[in-house]
Amino acid sequence: MLAMETLFKLTAREAVSRLKNGEVSPIELIDAAEERIRKTDAKINALPTLCFDRARTNARRLIEKPIKDAPPQYLHGLPIAVKDLVEVSGVRTTWGSPIHAEHISTHSDYLVERLEANGAIVIGKSNTPEFGAGSHTFNEVFGHTHNPWNTSLSAGGSSGGAAAALAAGQVWLATGSDLGGSLRNPASFCSLVGLRPSPGRIAHGPTSLPFNDLSVDGPMGRNIGDVALMLDAQVGRDPRDPLSLPAPETSFLTAADQPLLPKRVGFSPDLGFLPVENDVKDLCAQAAQFFADMGVIVEEACIDFTGAGEIFHV
Repeated sequence: MLAMETLFKLTAREAVSRLKNGEVSPIELIDAAEERIRKTDAKINALPTLCFDRARTNARRLIEKPIKDAPPQYLHGLPIAVKDLVEVSGVRTTWGSPIHAEHISTHSDYLVERLEANGAIVIGKSNTPEFGAGSHTFNEVFGHTHNPWNTSLSAGGSSGGAAAALAAGQVWLATGSDLGGSLRNPASFCSLVGLRPSPGRIAHGPTSLPFNDLSVDGPMGRNIGDVALMLDAQVGRDPRDPLSLPAPETSFLTAADQPLLPKRVGFSPDLGFLPVENDVKDLCAQAAQFFADMGVIVEEACIDFTGAGEIFHV
C-alpha cells in the first residue's frame, strides 16, 4: 500500500485502478489531496475554493453503495477540481468576479452531473480570470495563480488554476474550458495535457445560449492517457443540450492506447500569420519530426486565414 505522501504522484489511471481494486479508498485520496493542497497552495493559489465536507459525504456514499458492473469510464471516487466558471451544487462559484464573490450554486452544471454520475468527486474550484477572459489567471476575488514549476511565471489562462493544481499534484484530473486557447496554453505553460474537444462532444449548460459553440468544456491531466480517461467520463448525449453528441463507439482511452497513425499530415509553425517564439517553433518542429520518424508524410501547409479576424467579430 502506498504511503499517504506518495499518492499524489500516481497518474489518474493508476489511482482509478487502485480505487477499483480496493487498494485505496476515495476518503484516503481526498485526505492525500487535502494534505498536498495544504503544503502547496499558499505559493500557487490554484484552488481558492475547497469543498471537502461535500467531497467526503459523496465518498462515503460511494463506499457504502458501490456501483455494480461499473462502465469503463467510471472513476470510482477519484478527486477532481472543477473550473470556477462551472457550477457545483452547494459550492461557491464566482466566475472570478467580485459581482459573484459570495454566490453559492443551487445546482450543478451538466458537466458536473455527468462526472459525478461517473464516479468523480469534486474537492474544489480552480482559479480563473474574471469570466474566463484572459490568458493569465488572476482576478480581484482571489488574486494571481502562479506556475508551480517557477512561481515567478504565469500558469496561463483561463484554466490556469486547473493547470497549476495538476502540476502541483493537488488533484489527478481537472476540468477546463476553451474559446481561444484556455485549455491548451495553461497545459503548455505547466507541462501538462489539455484537450479542446469538438463542439457538442461534452454537453454544456444550463445556458440561455445553447447554440453558442465558441467555448467548450474539456479535460486536463498530466498525460494523454489520463486526459482520455477523463474525456470518456465527460462525453455523452444530454437531451437538455441540443448540440450534444453521443459517446463514440470506440472510447478515447482505447484510441489513446491503440493509436492509428495517419498516412499524411500538414504542419504549420505559425498558421501563416502569427508571431511565434523561436523556442516554441523548435519544439513544434521536433513534434512534426516525430511523425516523420514514424513513417508519416509530413508536409508544411497552411489554411488561408485572410480576413479571419474580421469574420470572427461578425
